[in-house]
Amino acid sequence: MPQIFKFGGYIIFFWSNENRPTEPVHVHITEHNPGANATKVWITRKGKALLCNNNSHIPSKDLRKLMAFIESNSQEIIKQWYKYFEEISYYC
Repeated sequence: MPQIFKFGGYIIFFWSNENRPTEPVHVHITEHNPGANATKVWITRKGKALLCNNNSHIPSKDLRKLMAFIESNSQEIIKQWYKYFEEISYYC
């Protein structure tokens, strides 16, 4: 799984086995080993972070910090997404 960032003990990554066509741009977050049941966050066209699910059960306080971090780095995430998947679409 391509790791994009480490932040506050969490790993922010892309799931490399996305469906075809590729889902809209998003990241997964986990504290330990990246896996299919990690928390998922959509990135909007305007660079906002939208929580899809919190499957990793990240505490609210940490999740708020992670969401702010993802938003502030959304353009880099979008750039890395396109570089990795060679296509891009947005949830909204």
